[in-house]
Amino acid sequence: MNRSKIEWCDHTWNPVTGCRHGCQYCYARRLTKRFCGNVRLNLMAKDDYRVEYDADGREEIYVLDKPMLNETGNQLVYPFGFEPTLHRYRMDIPSKLKMGNNIFVGAMCDLFGEWVPDEWLDEVFEACEKNPIHNYLFLTKNVSRYSHYGVPTEGKKNMWYGTTITRESEVSRFNSLPAFGNTFVSIEPLLEDIEPEKHNILFKQVDWIILGAETGVQKNKTVPEFEWIKKIVVEADYAGVPVFMKDSLVKVVGEDNMRREFPKQLQHSEISPKLKKKLFDDCVECHKHLKKSEMITLLGRSRRGEQPKQYAFMCRKCFSDFCKNHNIEEPNFKIMEEETDGENDD
Repeated sequence: MNRSKIEWCDHTWNPVTGCRHGCQYCYARRLTKRFCGNVRLNLMAKDDYRVEYDADGREEIYVLDKPMLNETGNQLVYPFGFEPTLHRYRMDIPSKLKMGNNIFVGAMCDLFGEWVPDEWLDEVFEACEKNPIHNYLFLTKNVSRYSHYGVPTEGKKNMWYGTTITRESEVSRFNSLPAFGNTFVSIEPLLEDIEPEKHNILFKQVDWIILGAETGVQKNKTVPEFEWIKKIVVEADYAGVPVFMKDSLVKVVGEDNMRREFPKQLQHSEISPKLKKKLFDDCVECHKHLKKSEMITLLGRSRRGEQPKQYAFMCRKCFSDFCKNHNIEEPNFKIMEEETDGENDD
């Protein structure tokens, strides 16, 4: 799991890498060349990986149950270059994040490419189901695979399904997005005027629009015009669809016109069950489930000189009542003084 440089998500998670679309503007293909090592030598280490066949049963794809290391003991991130590879050892990564995040699943692949076996998708979605505190964002050019596979949608507010559109001939892809799921389109890189006025139904059906220009070695090869972007934003505003512009558009529209909007679901963060157990507890009296930091910690020891041990928590109201009922002078905690002063200021 990597903290993402992609502005519209918090993290990228790549349980699968590699793609066969062959897009000229693909950043992922270029990136794998930097971190693949010697692919020919990696393929010779047959004890370190397994070979399967793609969904069509024609070409080889690769499975890594554990990371592959080079001769110096360093991990090879993409040992087979941009060939489709399942990194099974990465399936538990979402469980290691303490806070809920917006996770882009498969930033280094097209997870729904025709070559990807259903079994690989099964494992990915199983890992998502085990960690529901996160929002999972999927993006594909092979958008019909969503329905062919049968992606989970009903009651899955944290699952987001998107497709990439770069030019007018690709706009129809949005029609194949799941009918009952959260959907979005990534219009990046915007390579030509897509004439949104002809496709106003798009803006009524999707929940989010991302806009961006070409970057990397393709930067400035095709620069979207201000009017192309304006027309998309006007249609989105008319339909009430939030728009997120990537930083690659700052020079085109100007910082004052940049839109960095998120749907409500993607603005909400939860915490992991493990962290929640660490930060929250029940009041021993009224049994309300509250933050430990907002309650009084009850300590006890059996003899002088012993280190006091924490044994329970009590909310402040119950603690105050307890002191009154037992004729105990209530301690004048500093934090209580500060909160009381704050209340008086109001």
